[in-house]
Amino acid sequence: MPALLCLFTAGPAFAVTYRDMTGRAITLAGPPTRIVSLVPSVTELIYALGGEDRLVGRTDFCDYPAAALGKPSVGGMIAPNLEAIVALRADLVVATTAGNREETFLQLRRLGLPTYIVNADRVGEVFDLVARVGALTGRTTAVAALVAQMNERIRGIRTRVQPYRTPRVLYVLWPEPLIVPARHALVTELIEIAGGRSVTAVDGDAYPRYSLEAAVAASPEVILLASHGSRTGAAVKDKWERLASLPAIKTGRLYAVDGDLMHRYGPRMIDGLAQIARAIHPEAFR
Repeated sequence: MPALLCLFTAGPAFAVTYRDMTGRAITLAGPPTRIVSLVPSVTELIYALGGEDRLVGRTDFCDYPAAALGKPSVGGMIAPNLEAIVALRADLVVATTAGNREETFLQLRRLGLPTYIVNADRVGEVFDLVARVGALTGRTTAVAALVAQMNERIRGIRTRVQPYRTPRVLYVLWPEPLIVPARHALVTELIEIAGGRSVTAVDGDAYPRYSLEAAVAASPEVILLASHGSRTGAAVKDKWERLASLPAIKTGRLYAVDGDLMHRYGPRMIDGLAQIARAIHPEAFR
């Protein structure tokens, strides 16, 4: 496990230095006891590790587990209410480069609020984040068991799908404009683990815009539509069903999957992986 913090004496008290996932060092007067999470994935991990006593605030999008809804909200991810964060007397704010704005980071720093930045584009980085959240919440002893449980489920899915061929998979993160995962997106690795090959796994931004023409030309054998609550539904599915020449449509392999599970890098990510694997290789789970 990487060394995530170092302790050193500063006068009569102990200062604690953490290094976030961008490499920045954040020095606090002591271990954080009042954390505001601007990251749904981190909120889930805090609860999974049993560190929720240190969580004093979350965003409107931090809706899992249900107990998290009992924590005060500081608004949305893009433009959280800074006054609310200050009022909560936060001694650490956890934010992400994938969802929060650079302007928010700058404003937090101007207010003197220590900000710990995270992101995870690979499964290995998810496990790294689990360890980091464990360190931030004083729950390092719970890290190994959670990581082992997640790893065991991943190995089980790999074993089930290994005997079968690797079909071409189109994953649609968002329908209009069409947004898909590129090579360095977490969901691309999940598709690979699940025994598929993402047709959009090319270099570029993690989730670039994509043309419908390119999607058709890739001739996907499986199409996965990420659902995002009431914002996606039957109309989106109907659009793809009209593309009758696609192998995925000919064989009825157009599926909806839960976007929250695929894009929140916490324990439920494995539930998302299982959804993908069952869609790509139903024969492996009969």
